[in-house]
Amino acid sequence: MDLQTTIYLMVGLSFSLYIGIAIWARAGSTSEFYSAGGSVHPVMNGMATGADWMSAASFISMAGLIANMGYGGGLFLMGWTGGYVLLAMLLAPYLRKFGKFTVPQFIGDRFYSKGAAIVAVICLLTASLTYIIGQMTGVGVAFSRFLGVSSEVGIYVGMGIVFLYAVFGGMKGITYTQVAQYVVLILAYTVPAVFISLQLTDTFLPQIGLGGTYSGTDMSLLAKLDSVVIDLGFGKYTTTTAGSPLNMFMYTLSLMIGTAGLPHVIMRFFTVPTVKDARSSAGWALVFIAILYTTAPAVAAMAKLNLHSTVNTAVAKGGDLYAPEASIVAETRPDWMKRWEKTGLLKFEDKNGDGRIQYYNDKTKDDAAKAKADAAGWKGNELTVNADIIVLANPEIALLPNWVIGLVAAGGLAAALSTAAGLLMAISSAVSHDLIKNVFVPSISEKKELLAGKVAMAVAIVVAGWLGLNPPGFAAGTVALAFGIAASSLFPAIMMGIFSKKMNKEGAMAGMLSGLAVTLFYVFAHKGIFFIKGTDFLPLIGGANPFFGITPEAFGAVGAMVNFTVAFIVFKMTPEPPEHIQHMVEAVRIPRGSKLVGGSH
Repeated sequence: MDLQTTIYLMVGLSFSLYIGIAIWARAGSTSEFYSAGGSVHPVMNGMATGADWMSAASFISMAGLIANMGYGGGLFLMGWTGGYVLLAMLLAPYLRKFGKFTVPQFIGDRFYSKGAAIVAVICLLTASLTYIIGQMTGVGVAFSRFLGVSSEVGIYVGMGIVFLYAVFGGMKGITYTQVAQYVVLILAYTVPAVFISLQLTDTFLPQIGLGGTYSGTDMSLLAKLDSVVIDLGFGKYTTTTAGSPLNMFMYTLSLMIGTAGLPHVIMRFFTVPTVKDARSSAGWALVFIAILYTTAPAVAAMAKLNLHSTVNTAVAKGGDLYAPEASIVAETRPDWMKRWEKTGLLKFEDKNGDGRIQYYNDKTKDDAAKAKADAAGWKGNELTVNADIIVLANPEIALLPNWVIGLVAAGGLAAALSTAAGLLMAISSAVSHDLIKNVFVPSISEKKELLAGKVAMAVAIVVAGWLGLNPPGFAAGTVALAFGIAASSLFPAIMMGIFSKKMNKEGAMAGMLSGLAVTLFYVFAHKGIFFIKGTDFLPLIGGANPFFGITPEAFGAVGAMVNFTVAFIVFKMTPEPPEHIQHMVEAVRIPRGSKLVGGSH
């Protein structure tokens, strides 16, 4: 069976599975639509949480970012996994014990204010819509390469698939679909990694292979990779950092507390029967997430080495990387390169007209490496590789069987669609439940509320698709920015709502609005007041990263500090919460709570 047919078969089977589950698990009540009836088994909820949380950024982009950044890319591993531990230990059990469906409802009830709920909805919509751009972009990337269609058509197809199982199934349909998507995506991620680890290190487990010996040599895999990238003028793979130590710390912190504040992940803990089950499902989710996250560094390093070995043939032979014959002839470049060139994510330009592909570092400060490159007729780097293709192209680079490539295609789409569905569920519930039901039309019937939820979901899908088709100028950093928004707005409010019985509604609202505003201002001000794709504005705030060298993607941690500070200043100047609210907060924090808690609304 040829490659394209295999891909169509694997992706088609996975889509059929998702649609079939959605039909079987369609929601018939608001409780099933918002929280799957609170009856999901902890292990299954752990798998669904893993799929919901491991987005296109985790599956498609993370290993590529680590491959490009080297050691500095570890901040994504530390930030995202550390944030999940923070969520599981400090927030999830208490929120589940509170017994509400959504984050805005918790904030509205805890801070005894519909105004606080509305502010929380604004923060939620801002973070979720920003995050969903990355998921739709991931869908477009996977479709454009594997199904031979444009990214625009891919996004339309993805919208249709999500519509079928999210609108009709609600949280119940999404939950059981995400269980299937987790199985698909984890197999798609680990199977190629096992194959490639055996190829490069003769070790079955990629986690061990990463620290193992490179096949045919007495060098470790990482030492071999270091020697290759240094010789090509790139920074040392095992020591390169992401900017200054302060920026790396703030970036990691922003991702960590942003993860803990993501509403679509928090909602997953309302789908289990008890607080004890919420703790259990959090533990299972961490296990399921760790399988991918411990594999990602190996995938990144091995894919980078394979890529260099393909382009610079002397890598595998141990020869001079700058010799005229060290690079491959452009006309005979592998088929996988030609296929990815069609997507625009891999580009080749023969700058010196020698018919070969020279892949050296344009920005190298190593005089010796630059002199060698110049002597080899180098006129600038001739190959551009987008980080998003590293995982998806990895099995093709390693010449793995067609069925593995097809499995990776299905896995990439599963990762993007599972998170997109979770985000759409958070958006839908914020509109139909937190705004319509709890603020504007409290007397709405359950049937009409369910209908409103489905309509809100459908509208959210259309908006998400439009954002994917017409991404704003800041789309390249949307995933990290979404975490920054959640970190600066929702996380502090949730933390203070649980652990500070004295925090009042005025402080919470002022904190959320100030944290969100300062973060968005810092991001937008880097290019100007407006983000228009293709338009280059001068920064408004005195150059790039003016605040102690902190990048926009890392600024969410600063926004969170602003949130906490403003909240406590305003709290000191305004009345304390009512006594019954303070008693309620104390009751939520009491350790006992493994009894059944209803998801009342």
